[in-house]
Amino acid sequence: MNPGRMLSQVLHSLFKKPATNMYPYEKLEMPGKIRGKLVFDPQKCIGCKLCMRDCPAGAITINETAPKQFEAVIHLGRCIYCGQCVDSCLKKALELTKDVELAQTDVTQLKVVFGGKPEDKPKETA
Repeated sequence: MNPGRMLSQVLHSLFKKPATNMYPYEKLEMPGKIRGKLVFDPQKCIGCKLCMRDCPAGAITINETAPKQFEAVIHLGRCIYCGQCVDSCLKKALELTKDVELAQTDVTQLKVVFGGKPEDKPKETA
């Protein structure tokens, strides 16, 4: 390689902004159609269980908690974030968010239960 050309590239690199981000100190801007954590709206669910049948990873379980009230148990460790469950849900009770920071050291923290009562918020379960 030509030493003059190499020196030119070195000098150019000295004054160039770095290509890396200072993650996690600076949060990354996620693209619009990224597939992140699943959320479930129990008010919209009719209990057809199409999402459960269409999930290739078997990451979703729909349980009836009361008449016409359902809860979703989502195993985020099994989920492959393909979006098939969201596409097959007739009432749009499932939605993919932009939350992609899901790494855990404890696998039990990746099981999320969305309750069937309106005042219920998602809770982490073991």
